[in-house]
Amino acid sequence: MDTIACKFGGTSLADASQFRKVADIVRADPRRRAVVVSAPGKRHKQDPKVTDILLSIHDMVSRELDPDPSFALLRERFLEIERELGVDAGMAGLLHAFQRRVLSGADRDWIASRGEHFSARIMAAFLGGTFVEAENAVFLASNGLVDERTWTELPPRIPSGICVLPGYYGTGQQGRVQTFSRGGSDISGAILARATAATLYENWTDVSGLLMADPRVVSDAAPMERVTYRELRELAYSGANVFHEEAILPCKQAGIPIRIANTNRPADPGTLIVPEDQAADRPIAGVAGRNGFCLLQIEKTLMNKEHGFGRRVLGILETKGVSYELSPSGIDSMCVVIDQDAFSPVEDAVLAEIRRNCEPDAIGVERDMALIATVGHGMSRRTGVAAKLFGALSTAGVNVRVIDQGASELSIIVGVDASDLPVGIRAIYDAFVRS
Repeated sequence: MDTIACKFGGTSLADASQFRKVADIVRADPRRRAVVVSAPGKRHKQDPKVTDILLSIHDMVSRELDPDPSFALLRERFLEIERELGVDAGMAGLLHAFQRRVLSGADRDWIASRGEHFSARIMAAFLGGTFVEAENAVFLASNGLVDERTWTELPPRIPSGICVLPGYYGTGQQGRVQTFSRGGSDISGAILARATAATLYENWTDVSGLLMADPRVVSDAAPMERVTYRELRELAYSGANVFHEEAILPCKQAGIPIRIANTNRPADPGTLIVPEDQAADRPIAGVAGRNGFCLLQIEKTLMNKEHGFGRRVLGILETKGVSYELSPSGIDSMCVVIDQDAFSPVEDAVLAEIRRNCEPDAIGVERDMALIATVGHGMSRRTGVAAKLFGALSTAGVNVRVIDQGASELSIIVGVDASDLPVGIRAIYDAFVRS
């Protein structure tokens, strides 16, 4: 039988009623046998997330302050869920052992991981499934990504029936529990999907899929029905709050589609993330942008005849620990788009070294820029996409300072004044989606 791997986020597990919704979703399809859970999230706006409670416990203990109020909050959350579900997951004993270990000097990552650990214990008991411990089954490499040992250690631990794996953590290079970055349960879900050779990875959250633009900028942004791994990567890099980037990788490597779905509206179609050969036939997948950039502008007559000019400029940035975003150039000019916060502390040193080693005719920095990315596999196959994009920006009164189209022709990126970012995104969205 095919396997569907499912990950449920914190809002999907905030209380016992949400646990029941998750169980109903899992039981609705016998293929949903591989489950990853997050720590319980907020029950209401003022409510703390369980992970925040755990981090406060670590903070209190490390500062030799009284952690008892936070311990009490933690006990209340998990004992209430266990009691209301009518299961015995051994939470009283687990919480008692947790408190003893914390007071004996447990490290931050182990403490932070317990929200997922306890959540998985309860969910496994409620589903009548098997709890699979992530420690010593999921391994993290030195760069924080998935270590190859995972693909040999995790599969043998997976039973034939329903299994529940806690998200967010594994074992690091030092042999101790290590957490992924916040939101890392998305990664754990993708890991379990690959380890079980799943035909689909469902990421259940509190939204019915991904949107084609930031809803804070475009209030009625349309959902993405289908988007490719690479389109999503471009949008996420360009500022879209769409999906944990590292969570795409295990599924992309194995060619496993990802479905973003809503725990509270399980009948909604959601968004399907697919390989490139399954891209949707539409001009763009979405538009995203972010500000905080500056533009390093360099001019020199016959620059194009001077071997290694660009290499020297980028090498100077490298030695100062500054990476670059884009580098469009002309015959006698070169522009480099850089993160403004990273560049500002070393700006004077960089400019002085470029003047000394490259002898430009002119050099300057333009600050407070934004980058807007329009992304879609269909862009390269349609005549007039660029004309429509730049026409929309012109009509909206947005001046374009930088233009870049990658070699894959998957996106067109424009640099504009930071103040024009929302206007530019709305103009492009309207041109391609509403027209």
